[in-house]
Parts: sequence; C-alpha cells; structure tokens
Amino acid sequence: MDGGGGAGGGGAVGQYNPRTVEEVFRDFKGRRTGMIKALTQDVKEFYRQCDPEKENLCLYGFPSEQWEVNLPAEEVPPELPEPALGINFARDGMQEKDWLALVAVHSDAWLLAVAFYFGARFGFDKNERKRLFTMMNDLPTIFEVVTGNAKKHVKEKSSVSNHSSNKPKSSSKMRPSEPQPTKYAKPTPPPREDDEGLEDDEEDEHGDALCGACGENYAADEFWICCDICEKWFHGKCVKITPARAEHIKQYKCPSCSNKRSRP
Repeated sequence: MDGGGGAGGGGAVGQYNPRTVEEVFRDFKGRRTGMIKALTQDVKEFYRQCDPEKENLCLYGFPSEQWEVNLPAEEVPPELPEPALGINFARDGMQEKDWLALVAVHSDAWLLAVAFYFGARFGFDKNERKRLFTMMNDLPTIFEVVTGNAKKHVKEKSSVSNHSSNKPKSSSKMRPSEPQPTKYAKPTPPPREDDEGLEDDEEDEHGDALCGACGENYAADEFWICCDICEKWFHGKCVKITPARAEHIKQYKCPSCSNKRSRP
C-alpha cells in the first residue's frame, strides 16, 4: 500500500510536523481511517500480507488515510512511537475475528501514543491535551468499529447530547423510512406535527447511524448504502458505490461480507 510517510516509520517527524491541536487531530483521523480500511474494507489483502512465516511485522496508518504492513523502523529509538510488533505471528493461531480485534486494540493504543507524542514534542499545555483527547474520544475506537460495538459508542454519546437533527432513521433498509427506489440514504425530511409522538422512539433508532468502514457518524447530506448480509450502513465513498450504481444493485454485499464468502 502507499506509505505516505516512509516505510516502517509511520511518517517521519522531520517531514511532517502537526503543531496545533487541529493538525494533530487531522493526523490522528487520517491514520485511523487507514487502519480501519486495513481491518475492514481491505481485510483480505491485510490478512494475506500478515504471513506468519515473515519477520516481525507492524500495521502502520498514515495521515494520507493509507495503510501499510511493514517491518519496524531500524533506528533506535525511532522518531515516532512504533506499533505493536509481530502481529503476523498470531494470525493462524486465533479465530480471524479475534485476531483482527487484537490488532485493532493495539492500533488504538498506537494512535494515542503518536498523537500525544506530537503533543509533548510541541509543548501542548493541559487544556490543549484535554481538548485533543476529547476530539479523539468523540470518535469510536478502531476496536469498536472492527467488533461492531461502535453503535453502542454512538448511543452512549447521543444519550448525553440531544443533537439529533443529522441522525438518520435506521428502522428499515431505507433512509428516510418512506419508500425509495434504492437502499441508500437521503436527508431526513422535517417531522410533521402528527409525528411528534414518535420522536422519543426515533431518538433511539437514530443512534445506530455509523459507517461500518470508517466509523464516522451519519450526515444527512451524504450518500449511504446498507449491506443486505450484515445490515451495516456505509458511506458510498467508503465502499466505492455511487447513487447511480446503487440503482442497479439488487442485493448489496459490503467488502467484508464479500471477502468472507470468497475466502476458503
């Protein structure tokens, strides 16, 4: 895969210096998106690259939203914290879902380490560190996305906040719930007066809106599609499906479900 920051180094500090909280958060989101792709959308290729017969391998995410499986940096100490070593050794000794979950946990730990490395290097004060952590903590962890627990994360967040204007309905294969020619999302229309009694019930349904690929929340102006196998929703851009293409799909299978069926 495209490295975006130098093989095995996770992005050299001399070449890339996110100095503000916002810049570090963008760096975090890019690396996170790349690693989620490896563990969900590109899982078949990721599985293939993690050959247990090879040396200690690491999973790197890059600010460019790309991922890479490579050997660790040779210099000691490295310029950036290094991901967990030897993720490939456990590949064939565990159930695939458990192995992916284990890699996801270590990936979350690495992302935090890299973000706060930048925070320490560029002298973030207490309030800046707190703001950075809050911004990162508002997103589901990679582990939550990979294991399917991201919905719980969003529901817990929605119980604290009542900002439901951008959340979709998830009680059917369509968003919004009225009949549509395809199974993709459109902005939810404003509620009618006679719908007010259903508002509390819909609030719980809205909390499930999370992309199964990138883990981001639903936005009313974005195109979404639902997998008919696992019933997870995805941004069209994350699974490379356009509204025009969706019109001709009778049964949509997400990349993860397609890989499970094709793998011996």
